[in-house]
Amino acid sequence: MAAPKLTSDDGPIGTLTGTVTDKADGKPIIGATVNIPDLRNGSITDNNGHYNLARLPKGIYLVQVTYIGYATFNEKVDFTKTTELNVQLQASSIEAGEVVITGVSKATEIKRDPVPMVAVGKNYIDEHSASGNVIDEIANLPGISAVTTGPNISKPFIHGLGYNRVVTAEDGIRQEGQQWGDEHGIEVDQNSIDRVEIIKGPASLSYGPDAIGGVVNLITTPPVPEGKILGSLTELYGTNNGLINSSFRLQGNENGFVWGTQISDKIAKDYQDQHDGRVYATNFDEKDARVMVGLNKSWGSTYLNASVFDDLQAIPDGSRDSLTRQFTQQITDADTYRPIVPASELNSYAIPTLHQHVQLYRIYDNSTFNIGGGTLIVDLGYQFSHRREYTHPTEPDIPGLNLQLTTYTYDVKYDFDLGKGYETTFGLNGMYQSNTLGNSTDFPIPAYHQFDIGPFFVLKKSYGKLDLSGGARYDTRSFSGQAAYVDTTKQYYPALYTGANPATTPNVVQQFSALNKTFSGASGSMGATYNFSDKFLLKGNIAQGFRAPSIAELSANGADPGSQIYHVGNSDFKPETSVQGDLGAFLTLPNVNASVEVFDNTIQNYIFQEQILDANGNPERVNADGTPNPVGQYSKFTYTQSKARIDGGEFYLDIHPFPWLHFENSMTLTYGTNLGNGGHEPDSLKYLPFIPPMHTHSELRGTFAKGFDNMKNVYAFIGFDHYDAQSHFFSAYGTETYTAGYNLLSAGIGGNLVNAAGKKVVELFIEGTNLGNVNYQSNMSRLKYFDNAVVPPGVQPGIFNMGRNISFKVVVPFDLSPHEKADVTKI
Repeated sequence: MAAPKLTSDDGPIGTLTGTVTDKADGKPIIGATVNIPDLRNGSITDNNGHYNLARLPKGIYLVQVTYIGYATFNEKVDFTKTTELNVQLQASSIEAGEVVITGVSKATEIKRDPVPMVAVGKNYIDEHSASGNVIDEIANLPGISAVTTGPNISKPFIHGLGYNRVVTAEDGIRQEGQQWGDEHGIEVDQNSIDRVEIIKGPASLSYGPDAIGGVVNLITTPPVPEGKILGSLTELYGTNNGLINSSFRLQGNENGFVWGTQISDKIAKDYQDQHDGRVYATNFDEKDARVMVGLNKSWGSTYLNASVFDDLQAIPDGSRDSLTRQFTQQITDADTYRPIVPASELNSYAIPTLHQHVQLYRIYDNSTFNIGGGTLIVDLGYQFSHRREYTHPTEPDIPGLNLQLTTYTYDVKYDFDLGKGYETTFGLNGMYQSNTLGNSTDFPIPAYHQFDIGPFFVLKKSYGKLDLSGGARYDTRSFSGQAAYVDTTKQYYPALYTGANPATTPNVVQQFSALNKTFSGASGSMGATYNFSDKFLLKGNIAQGFRAPSIAELSANGADPGSQIYHVGNSDFKPETSVQGDLGAFLTLPNVNASVEVFDNTIQNYIFQEQILDANGNPERVNADGTPNPVGQYSKFTYTQSKARIDGGEFYLDIHPFPWLHFENSMTLTYGTNLGNGGHEPDSLKYLPFIPPMHTHSELRGTFAKGFDNMKNVYAFIGFDHYDAQSHFFSAYGTETYTAGYNLLSAGIGGNLVNAAGKKVVELFIEGTNLGNVNYQSNMSRLKYFDNAVVPPGVQPGIFNMGRNISFKVVVPFDLSPHEKADVTKI
């Protein structure tokens, strides 16, 4: 690509204008996006390919220009010298040049950063909307997987690590909502997410100790261009479970005052597969709302966001009729008889009596201030997570579980140039949490207070073809767990005792002891990227991670109804520490893209759950109060620590003999080994739980940016996924079982319908998953273990994953801008 035309004139500093044209024929490109990621400032080219950006601060910032069917343009521009930037885009089958803002001092091209990362944008998200939630939308990416409990409950795993080892953030604000639990998902409206950036490994110095496995940053829709009021209506329908996902969005920008709102509603019936039919109690009803107001000025920007997530989610338990294997339902607390669930209820959107109600109220502010030649970034957040599980059939208003978690997060950092091109960041972040126990009958974790603080720095420098980065942080986490007692005389045992003298009151027993713990540790990373040429580069990074045990790992002592697990913690646990090395090679040729990335992660004091056996060597089952019962509702699990090793890699090959045709292939390998605490480990203890099996993905894709007649940006693909059998599982104590391999077929087609003026009228997306209607169980699905305590011989226990599903998504954009000049909008 020819160098862009850069000029400086006598115009006022603080603006950037120019045109975007096709390099081949010089014609203007209408609707190209011109974006400055660090400033959240962007524009869209008009009928003449012209754009205008105002209120820009002094300094050097990365400018990105994108358009479907063209190679992405990235250029660092000094706004004190440059007010005009004309760009010629090269038609290309490779839209390389992905830029990330997560975990870096300034917006950075992924290929130039040594830390292993991956990012996907709005196009990818739209084309994979058949997934029930935003985590499932990314779970097919190399190195990424998800532990699931049905179609709307997914938690991200990166290189075999998840739960409290992966930070999930929204717009950089870490999300806090009882991450230790299995049976609820990520409390985010998937319709509001425009982009996802993922850090793979413990190299995220700016996110604290819970990012020892990596970071998933969910980035909401950016502000619309100056002078615009844009909106959209979205409707999605899924055939398998009757999913109806509706969303309304409206945004505006006038003289740097930006605002936006989004309202979504998502409902579904029980999903189905050929083996199980409709799976009882997997339906849900989710409602979301958010509003944003902000300012984007030459001094910086501030964006205040408020959102509500409200999800009613049925609680499956997998119980079946012993003869017909049809699903049954609990109708009394005594649970002496369970009738078969009628077909009308299986096919209903109505949420059953036994369900969970998960709410997350969030207020957060992202602000940047241009001070002293650098940028001060202040991110402050408040969250209130209210999680209730209603598990008493005859008393539907009494929650079995009632946890109320309040979290305040703070993140302050200063980005500046130390001189001679040293990009530097110093920062301090952490959080304060308070967890309380509401009126309920089950208490898996205690009420507690937690405070985190961690100073850090990151330094980056480029020496021609060599890019270096590194940094360090030191974290301190303090826990203060409160003692709790329960009254065994209450009808629904246990019930929290709040009276005086609990230690000497009859029929009152202690559920939790008081706990005061402080953990401290250092983490850091150092890496390099060497660009041999535009076609080939090598990356290497080594990182040390630190993670303090979670409150559940330290103090759990109670039943969690939704997971069917009675958790037992250990207050003597030590913090986890890890050392991970990453090495990657990347090749970009005119008709071939290829990459190889490998990693090795050794973890000291790795904490995981294992099932407890009874005196006869069978998995121990207990009642809600922990008393043994061979047919009790709960399996009893304890946490344990040992040395562990997780290694593997991702391999990618994209062959594109024509600009419009791609044949993409990837393979992900992850091996988790329990190294024990000295001495030889038996085979049943040899492997770690929840390690995904080998996964290969092949996809034949055609993309036609110029389209056909009134259809533009047309695409079509067919995909094939192979999941190997998982024979390397944690079999000790019956914790995990063998998982057979399986193959899945998928396909999709879509495009944009435009009017005679070239303006987008409708966006269409059709996606089919598991088109072969294969009966399979994922190793990462918790429903694989949901069944009766005794299963007839010759019957595969557990619930199978979703069968064939075809989704239809329609997006109708609209423009309410006054005095509209451009003919193209891009939502």
